[in-house]
Amino acid sequence: MVKLNKIYTRTGDDGTTGLVDGSRVSKASALMQAIGDVDEANSAIGVAVVALGSDPLAAALERIQNDLFDLGADLATPAGENGFAPSEMVLRIVPEQVERLEREIDAMNAHLAPLRSFILPGGSPQAAALHLARAITRRAERSAVAVGDMTLNPAALAYVNRLSDFLFVASRVVNQNGAGDVLWRPGATRAQA
Repeated sequence: MVKLNKIYTRTGDDGTTGLVDGSRVSKASALMQAIGDVDEANSAIGVAVVALGSDPLAAALERIQNDLFDLGADLATPAGENGFAPSEMVLRIVPEQVERLEREIDAMNAHLAPLRSFILPGGSPQAAALHLARAITRRAERSAVAVGDMTLNPAALAYVNRLSDFLFVASRVVNQNGAGDVLWRPGATRAQA
């Protein structure tokens, strides 16, 4: 477990931050952008959890929030001599976490009508919160892919990709299983211009 007695350390006052292996990188690096975007996605999911209240989906999202802390630790840990293998001291996203998201997506999607159009973010406040979390998660994925100076765990990249799919399907579920989705109507506002 992590134990934090003091919140500030002053070690980052020079614009760098420490990785799990003790190395330091610029806070403006692509890697730190990705880690920050994962943190922002986690915060947006927290807003969705609050919006959902006692909905059973909230518990799945809270588990995902924990996964995202593991994902942040994974991104902050350069590949070791065993590549991206997890250990007692090294947190890694594993393929089973990606597979769990896929099973949950399939289970939710089984009750939804096929899409007839793209969906505009909205419908209910809960769905809007999930759409915002989805969009931030997509940014986190783009940021992770943009980290070019080090190799990242393939399972971590797959997890963040699948998570945005999970959030999209979850938004449809909370929108009355898709009945409350706001559909995009291509060109519908041209006459109003």
